Amino acid sequence: MSIIKLFIEYVLHLDKYLALIVQQFGTLVYLLLFIIIFLETGFVIAPFLPGDSLIFATGTLAAVNVLNIWILFILLSVAAVLGDTVNYWIGSYFGAKAFKKYPKIFKKMYLDKTKRFFAKYGNKTIVLARFVPIVRTFAPFFAGVGKMPYGKFIQYNIVGGIVWVGLFLFTGYFFGNIPFVKNHFSLVIIFVIVVSFIPVIIEYVKYRHQESA
Repeated sequence: MSIIKLFIEYVLHLDKYLALIVQQFGTLVYLLLFIIIFLETGFVIAPFLPGDSLIFATGTLAAVNVLNIWILFILLSVAAVLGDTVNYWIGSYFGAKAFKKYPKIFKKMYLDKTKRFFAKYGNKTIVLARFVPIVRTFAPFFAGVGKMPYGKFIQYNIVGGIVWVGLFLFTGYFFGNIPFVKNHFSLVIIFVIVVSFIPVIIEYVKYRHQESA
């Protein structure tokens, strides 16, 4: 089985794999979950990690007392906030240099577009980006590159992190063990992923329309 197929299999059956990991490692699974969420939000090289679906799946396990819902909520919220904070400072310190040193990868048009994006949507960009896979990994990085004031960034970072984790965690907790959801978990995960990408698609269509105009 290829790495891509293995990854897809893992994402679509997170509930089963998480349950096995909990059986094997016990409370160490909390540390593992913390690291995954931190990496997804903290480093632009890890946007592929399944944040939304992973948090949802942990909520379903908490509903049957395999994991503690409040420990999860606190740990994952802290991981999300710390991740974005690290990402912001990486962008602030290395971002401008990266655009100069690797212009073919970090194009100046990306920086200019990001500045326009923040100008259009304001500080709420940091909150809204949380709910868009891949985008949530790059938003704090570009906020650092664009020199968004850290005082404002951290406020929206905290709100966004708590709301993001809380929404998917408690949704999984309250609805994850409904018979239909349990029996069609793969379809539910696909639905979560598709819905998460809708804002990206809408924004892309708008961008293409503006470019054509």
